[in-house]
Amino acid sequence: MSDQVFRFGPERYATGQLSRALTAIARAGANKAERTRAEAKTQRWREVLDGLTSGRVTVGSRTPVADLPAWVTLQVTHGGFTTGRGLAEAPLTRDEAERVADLPAEVPGNNPRERLNLWYLGDAGQAELLEALRSGHYRLQLPEHAALPVVALLLDKGFPEQALDLVAELRPHMSRLRFTPAFDPVARPSGAAVRVATVGEAADALRAVRTPRQLTLMHATIEVWTPLYDRLVALWCATVDGDLPSLDRTGAVTGGLPGSTLPPHWMHERARWLADFEAARSTHEFRGRHAHRKSNFTHLHEALLSIGPGTATAGSQSADARLEAAGPAGVSVLDARQVDRVRRALANTLARHGEPGSAARESARSEQAAAIAAPLYTDFARVLVTRIERFPADGGLPSLDPVTTPVGADDKVTIADDTAIPQHLQDKAIRALEAPADELVRRGIISSGEVLAAVLPQLTSRLLAADIADPMAASLYEQLYTAFRQRRSLLLLDLQHQVRFDELPWVTALHALTATGTGRLDGATRAGVSDGLRSGKSRESRDGNSGGGSAAARRLLRQTTLLAIESFPEAVLPNPLVREFHTLAQQAGLRVPLVEEVAADIFMGTFTEKWRAAAIIASRTLAGTLYQRYYDLPSADEWRAGARSEIRWGKATATDFTELCARRAVEAGTWHDYVARNGAVLEQSQILTTHNLAVLVDALDLGEQLRESAPGLANRTFDWIIQRLSQPAHGHAALIQVKNAAYAWRQAVFLLSYCDLATQAGQIDRLIDQRAVPRLEPAVAGLAHIVTGGRFGRNGLEPNGTGRRLLGWAVGRHWYFG
Repeated sequence: MSDQVFRFGPERYATGQLSRALTAIARAGANKAERTRAEAKTQRWREVLDGLTSGRVTVGSRTPVADLPAWVTLQVTHGGFTTGRGLAEAPLTRDEAERVADLPAEVPGNNPRERLNLWYLGDAGQAELLEALRSGHYRLQLPEHAALPVVALLLDKGFPEQALDLVAELRPHMSRLRFTPAFDPVARPSGAAVRVATVGEAADALRAVRTPRQLTLMHATIEVWTPLYDRLVALWCATVDGDLPSLDRTGAVTGGLPGSTLPPHWMHERARWLADFEAARSTHEFRGRHAHRKSNFTHLHEALLSIGPGTATAGSQSADARLEAAGPAGVSVLDARQVDRVRRALANTLARHGEPGSAARESARSEQAAAIAAPLYTDFARVLVTRIERFPADGGLPSLDPVTTPVGADDKVTIADDTAIPQHLQDKAIRALEAPADELVRRGIISSGEVLAAVLPQLTSRLLAADIADPMAASLYEQLYTAFRQRRSLLLLDLQHQVRFDELPWVTALHALTATGTGRLDGATRAGVSDGLRSGKSRESRDGNSGGGSAAARRLLRQTTLLAIESFPEAVLPNPLVREFHTLAQQAGLRVPLVEEVAADIFMGTFTEKWRAAAIIASRTLAGTLYQRYYDLPSADEWRAGARSEIRWGKATATDFTELCARRAVEAGTWHDYVARNGAVLEQSQILTTHNLAVLVDALDLGEQLRESAPGLANRTFDWIIQRLSQPAHGHAALIQVKNAAYAWRQAVFLLSYCDLATQAGQIDRLIDQRAVPRLEPAVAGLAHIVTGGRFGRNGLEPNGTGRRLLGWAVGRHWYFG
């Protein structure tokens, strides 16, 4: 989020975002897709601004909308701002409207939404919900959509007290929010594999493919306007008596005069051409060379319009009547200036392309047609949509065959057989491939930790559902968890946390159905969840094949952690992934202090005690290593001896940890900007905790496996840093570039700490030999100094040398920029 949020106030920030959205509308022009997106964004920011100025929305609160509880899924925009509207607060769908129309008159409620919700509390409504749960013919698009199905399950399984308590909590909001799922004629697919997008989402992305505007104009010119132009030229040539106009060597026009004769049916052909021209303008944009006000097309068109049709008055005839009366004498209504313009236009086009119907003109048109004969991206997109729509919209693609197979006769399109589908369109469809997560990483479909975090709930939800005996409840729980993880985070202050899954009242109520013995899913089912992460046999077997929920959760957490580190070694673990790791750790019975990345502009100036706990583990785990020496970590004993806490905003905070981060942040410089100050402090918190790496390696016993892969991962990370810093960047983008490089550098130092001294020295030699980024040489020299046993001074500089510690934040100008 922009640091302008609290520097200038939320209202001013929202106004700026609204202004950008309005600008995007203006820039969209005739691009309907871009315009629609910009208009939707504009509406959201209007609602945000309205909520802020009216006082209806409070920024920074877990309950920003006064009349809605924290568990309501709010519409959240960029930066964590809410429009003040619940996503479940939607108009009735067509199916719902039809259902309401058929409801008995005695069903209570003040509006259609309330009547529908209350109907589902009756016997008929409960029966419909239970049937959908049994068959699996339902979809949860929002967590709220599971509320009344949970009520139905509780009543059906003999938990009336829990059901009544849940109804009491939902009742005040039944007139406003939808608490029922979408019913679907097809059961929801299930399995151990994961997907980045559903088939329906991939199809929507392909339908959104648009032909570039310039290419669209080119096609319209050649396919629509040029044929009309040739007809217009032929129409005027037919009115020339004698030789057609031409250009001599001096550029002067010679030949006959247009309008000197009028062939039979000429006026009829004129009227037909004008009608065709207007029809074309209603469906195609008239732009390009033909539309220019001084073009041959324009001169011929204007002359055609000027000669009629007119309106007969007393003592005069219409232009049509005069033209017909003129007969062989010609088109007498053209004045001398118009005749000259038409004559010049005809001479120009005939000199360039030849007479209408001539071999020269036909050849030119054939060449133009050939230039645009290649299929458009939209044509290929339609082929892919037709292919993948054969699969369930909420499911995935079982293989790549529907995507990668070249166009063939079965596609029933005009594209030539064996034509390959462009890769960037294949990539849109491949996002729906359903496969183990590590395979999706190898294929580049899961391209970052953020994307991995987005698919991991598909596995976590199945693991959590395995503890519920009833299959209907387990399936409902699985969909509910996945829907919950799609919630966007709110902007929160005062150390508040985002709404947790167990805070949803119907989730708490659903715990009544948690298995205590019979009906619990077996170990094979749990093992299938882990199979959804890996495509081959796992290298680790220390967890065994236990069917226990905690063992399965630990196994999944271990595999996912390794997948994240080994696939994206240059990136810190993103917050959504950290939250998913926390859920798995709880399920595994592990108490691990996982910490989140905090935005510099909303940092409250303190840390809770879990940051100190994470720092102690990092200091203990990395004692005597390269990382400990490079970043001067305190010892675990020093942390314990100096531990001090205080209560702030109702939470225990680590005073000693906060103070140490502030002291260490002075290395970034003397600050006057609070965002830069906060950024420097937060960077130190990540350094001291390794931002979860040491905690996870320690809790999951990953040291041995990391030592095997660390040399290659460190190489990849340094290569990423050099490649990133080699890209041109200016202004704010350059600052972000250096910050990301420094964060990746920290990851690389951590990985090098699991390498032997020879490997560390070899990596230094490799960096020195590359010399790809000269401005990075002080950082390379600093790392070499530490590898050879040296230490930095208090200011992060090599004593009596050129080396220095690389940090991402700097107050004032970063040394990297000279």
